[in-house]
Amino acid sequence: QVQLVESGGGLVQAGGSLRLSCASSGSIFSINVMGWYRQAPGKQRELVATITSGGRTNYADSVKGRFTISRDNAKNTVYLQMNSLKPEDTAVYVCNAVTSPYGVNWYGQGIQVTVSS
Repeated sequence: QVQLVESGGGLVQAGGSLRLSCASSGSIFSINVMGWYRQAPGKQRELVATITSGGRTNYADSVKGRFTISRDNAKNTVYLQMNSLKPEDTAVYVCNAVTSPYGVNWYGQGIQVTVSS
């Protein structure tokens, strides 16, 4: 079992920045990939960014150059630094972890990010 707890969301003006954190606990030794999804009202869930245990990252085209995902293995925490925020970034952001060896997905409860124009 893996527990994920997000923090750092809130309301920000367009052009501003936020940093999301996701603290993991439980069977963290089995975590391989961590990432962030987002879900906006009326839209499909979107995979925003991922990072492997080796530090390899991947981003959605919509956030490339603006968002940075990072991982602190000592703190069992993954971060999402979001810069140059746009109103279309408004969504519930959900932390995700994938564990080995069976590729089981774990999710946090989600956190709201609202960007005002």
